[in-house]
Amino acid sequence: MRVVFLEEVEGTARPGDVKNVADGFARNYLLPRKLAAPATDHYISIAQAKATKEARRQDRLDEEARDRLLPQVDGKSVRIEVRVGEQGKLFGSVTGRDIAELLHEATRVELEHRQVDIKEPIRELGAHEVTVKLTRNVHATITVNVEPLGGVAAVEEAEESDSVAAEEGEREAVEELAEEGIAETRAVEEAEEADEESAVEEEPLAEPAAEEESDGAGKEESESDSEES
Repeated sequence: MRVVFLEEVEGTARPGDVKNVADGFARNYLLPRKLAAPATDHYISIAQAKATKEARRQDRLDEEARDRLLPQVDGKSVRIEVRVGEQGKLFGSVTGRDIAELLHEATRVELEHRQVDIKEPIRELGAHEVTVKLTRNVHATITVNVEPLGGVAAVEEAEESDSVAAEEGEREAVEELAEEGIAETRAVEEAEEADEESAVEEEPLAEPAAEEESDGAGKEESESDSEES
């Protein structure tokens, strides 16, 4: 269906624009809400009058933004501290709403989060250039400095602490392995000593038997001599 837009439909058209749109979109959304009308001469003239009025209003807004808001916002730097995990990864993210609130605190300029033009939330540390739409035609550029909670020194200290802890853990593991090796060596040596002591204790037991045999042979010889005599 061919329609003329009477009001702005964000991302679709502005007042006075004449476009072909899907029948369902026109009948179920645009026409009932009086956002557009059939593109007849009557409605086209009405839409053009609205477009002229809207253009004048937009010019006033742009002029005011350039004179009053742009000097306060353009080139401004804001800082936000966030919690970070390993390798500098953020817990969460910095959103357009966060940036709008920061700007309001720094400049007292009230902005809607939709005026902060970021395609996706910020999830990395560092300086980020962000465009702020003061009006449709007047834009400002700001710098958002995303820093770790407690400052860079805190992150470096945490990383150093983690490194020291890792080194201590490795050293303790090496010491444990060394102690286990020493214990095993001692156990082997003690076992060998026990075997040697056991062998030494068993050897003297054979001597009395030999002595007894010797004594017995001596007795027999004595008896034999007695008998002969």
